[in-house]
Amino acid sequence: MKIVVRGDSGFAREEIMSWCEANQVDYLFGLARNSRLQEEIQGEMEETRKQYTETGRASRVYKDFFYKTVKSWSQDRRVVGKAEHLEKGPNPRFVVTSLKSAERDAKSLYEQEYCARGEMENRIKEQQLHLFADRTSTETMRANQLRLWFSSVAYVLLNELRRIGLCSTEFSQAQCNTIRTKLLKIGAQVKVSIRRIAVCLSSAYPYKEIFQLAFQNIRKAYPMLC
Repeated sequence: MKIVVRGDSGFAREEIMSWCEANQVDYLFGLARNSRLQEEIQGEMEETRKQYTETGRASRVYKDFFYKTVKSWSQDRRVVGKAEHLEKGPNPRFVVTSLKSAERDAKSLYEQEYCARGEMENRIKEQQLHLFADRTSTETMRANQLRLWFSSVAYVLLNELRRIGLCSTEFSQAQCNTIRTKLLKIGAQVKVSIRRIAVCLSSAYPYKEIFQLAFQNIRKAYPMLC
């Protein structure tokens, strides 16, 4: 199994990168701008400026090169520079990676691999805001870890409900909070008898068709559980 660690520029540290290299773990980290890096893509930045002037549209060019800091890095490492000119002006960006150019060219490395980090951050934020993953205020690390596990399990369950149960509905791309509010937080009457327990939902519930469809989809996917 190939593991790739992806993070912002706060992770582009010698200790982390050298550990990854020693343990056969690949990495892809953002890299903070500095004068040496910007000088490396100066020609590409000028090219994008000219393209923007001529077309009036955002222009982007990538450059693949090797780079080493003056003091902190132990070796040269692959860096991809994004030379970009937008309406608001120049927008140079950099990433450092252990992935070889034969595996990922500069453009796909940045646009498909690194930029996907933003979507993952949205999913983390979704857990923190709606599934209580931010409740890590206990005194011990193990207790906080257990709380995170609870939130993670809740996310897996809701994601399966979204992916399978709600795949053909208006909630197929809904956030966890929307699913919780509209499909799980439903007023109901529970009737307990000797033979069974019945949960009676309101006939006026506005999403009852979607609720029933989700249940049917889950039954088809997991017949042994329903």
